This record gives sequence, structure tokens and C-alpha cells, in this order.
Amino acid sequence: MLPSVCIFMELLRTEHLSKTYGTGEARVEALKDVSFTLQKGEFAAVIGESGSGKSTLLNCIGGLDTPTSGKVLLDGLDLFSLDENRRTIFRRQNIGFIFQAFHLIPELDVEQNIIFPLLLDYRDPDPEQLNEILEILGLSNRRHHLPGQLSGGQQQRVAIGRALITRPLLVLADEPTGNLDSRNSQDVMDLLIRASRHYQQTILMITHNTALASSVDRVLKVSDGILTDLGGARI
Repeated sequence: MLPSVCIFMELLRTEHLSKTYGTGEARVEALKDVSFTLQKGEFAAVIGESGSGKSTLLNCIGGLDTPTSGKVLLDGLDLFSLDENRRTIFRRQNIGFIFQAFHLIPELDVEQNIIFPLLLDYRDPDPEQLNEILEILGLSNRRHHLPGQLSGGQQQRVAIGRALITRPLLVLADEPTGNLDSRNSQDVMDLLIRASRHYQQTILMITHNTALASSVDRVLKVSDGILTDLGGARI
């Protein structure tokens, strides 16, 4: 009998990623020669002090900011080989974003906010998929509530649903619990872990909360623009 073999599929690769702002005495090296990979279904956290380069890294990976040098390859495609218009379309279809500020549309209800990315591409939502996401997020009985009728934790759940609805290759979460109290922070973290496992969803999350970071698959640390892989965290 042959031994079982785990096959890991590389989804994200950064190669010698650097980002510099300003010139002369005002020059700041926000990222310095950052190279790492993420596997499909992996949930990784990036920790570091404010101003260390965490958000710059996330913005470059998401195609929101252009690196000074280096490459970002998502599922083998070099993001910055695309022109800006094609990169915008690729990002919208393949990368889900979760921000500290929820960025929900106040005039749209929960269901409408979640399916909004699909409507931008003139795609019809799959009712079964939508119902499943609402169930996972614990929002089935609030699907027709407006954002103003929801708590902060519930609004962040909607933002998570919006990031998942397109079945993206990668979800990027920038301090997703930053505006929440400790109880809601843990609830949101539990939902992200559940989504990661249920959908084999690759997630890269920035957080300053080392307690939350301890429950993910892998922890990366950014300090003065230099990335260090701290290895596995979740048992």
C-alpha cells in the first residue's frame, strides 16, 4: 500500500518585492526584497508594528499599489504584467478584500451588499451559494437588514460575505477586527477560519493582534520593510 502524499499547490508568490516612497532625504523603503509563497487553502497572518510595511505589502499583493521592483504572481500570473484596466478586472474577479472599515453601501441590504461584486461583472448570483454564505456567517435572518440596522460585528460579517461571494483565488484582510471589541473580534476570526477550511480559501490577513494570529496556519512578520517567516501557528 502506497503511503498517502499531501500535494500542495502554490497560489501566491512574491519575488524580491520592494517599494520605495519619495526621494533624497525623504526616501522611505517600505518593503525590502520580500519573497514568500502561499499555498492554496492556507490561512496566513502578517504581524508587525505600525509603519512596518504590512499594509504596503497587502496593497502590492492586491494590485492596489505598484511595487518599485519585484513580482507578484497569483496562480502563475504576474499581476504587473497586466495594464491597469486588465489588472482592475482581474483583481475584481479573483481577489476579495476585507478592510477594517466595513465599506458597506448604506442603501443596500445585507444580501445586496454581499452580491454587489457579482453585479459589477453582470453575473447572476447563485441562490444556493448565497444562502450557504449567509448561513455560515449567521446572517440568514438578517438578509434584508440595512447596514445601519446591524452591529459592527454583523457589518464585518457582511464584508466577509462580499469578499467570498466571487469565490476568489485569494482573500486579503487588512486588520478585519480593528474596529471590533474582543468578543466580536474572536467571532470574526472564527468565521474566517471556518471559511478558509470550508472553501479551501486562501487568506492573507494583516493584524496587530498576536492572540488572533496564533490561530492561523502560518505567521509572517514585517519589520522595517523586511519579512520574516515565523512558520506554522495552528496545531
